[in-house]
Amino acid sequence: LPDDPRIVDSTGALELHPLPKSMLVVGGGIIGLEMACVYAALGTEVSVVELTDSLMPGTDPDLIRPFMKVVKKRYKAIMTSTGVTGMRATPQGIEVDFEGDNAPPTTTYERVLVAIGRRANGDRLAADRAGVNVDDRGIIKVDKQMRTNVPHIFAIGDLAGGPMLAHKATHEAKVAAEVAAGEKSFFDARTIPSVAYTDPEVAWVGLTELEAKANGIEYEKAQFPWAASGRALALGRDEGFTKLLFDKATGRVLGGAMVGPLAGDLIAEVGLAVEMGADATDISLTIHPHPTLSETVAFSAEAFEGTLTDLYLPKRRKK
Repeated sequence: LPDDPRIVDSTGALELHPLPKSMLVVGGGIIGLEMACVYAALGTEVSVVELTDSLMPGTDPDLIRPFMKVVKKRYKAIMTSTGVTGMRATPQGIEVDFEGDNAPPTTTYERVLVAIGRRANGDRLAADRAGVNVDDRGIIKVDKQMRTNVPHIFAIGDLAGGPMLAHKATHEAKVAAEVAAGEKSFFDARTIPSVAYTDPEVAWVGLTELEAKANGIEYEKAQFPWAASGRALALGRDEGFTKLLFDKATGRVLGGAMVGPLAGDLIAEVGLAVEMGADATDISLTIHPHPTLSETVAFSAEAFEGTLTDLYLPKRRKK
């Protein structure tokens, strides 16, 4: 990449001034899309390029469809299955070359945000001087108490591997502090929620359909469209849906996901259901306030049980 201040990473994107008229976001993952959402809302003409065939790679495809329906109207271009082959700094902006079956011609952008992933920086801390083992990816291996190979030194967050999420790091920090204080604490989370703070938000927790299919896990799915939610209709945001995945044998909640405003807040209920080993009945018989988006979680459970009255869904669970 050219050494040019007009090419930034996600940290630099928080400090851009003045607001660019046009921006290319290289990388259609969560970080890139969150920044794209911010700049588009501020009036920048945003384009996104992603090497794989879908935005948010690794996310269940059904979650991306309603997201795409919304954002493709807001962005100048969303280029999937497209690679960037070169960038050149010019007085007018950053000139970018593309490749792929549907690649556009060389285009100039006022700013370019490179958001193709982050890595742990354990290898930059000179931790080896304290005897702490760090692998070639900058990750420090820890046990369930967040201890490194040096028992009185702990590591949390991105350094400790796993999902690079702030809420995971916070939970690990509590464990590390408690263990350091002599308590018998362990990091034993059954699942960690993921949220794309875009508009609409995309959130999921526990088992995903892609994981289930990849690992041969049998599951049943039930979902409720927000087009049938009174609250979503009142908000003028009916593009989303809520889905729950259940164990075929026990009916217990294995995971869930949703797309729409405040999905990141709503997903916590599904996370609790997974942690507590709740089944569809536990959720459906819990009275949810009306009219709220939280009802869509209960309605999905009712759809699984065949007790839903808010929408006719003929496909019912086999008793």
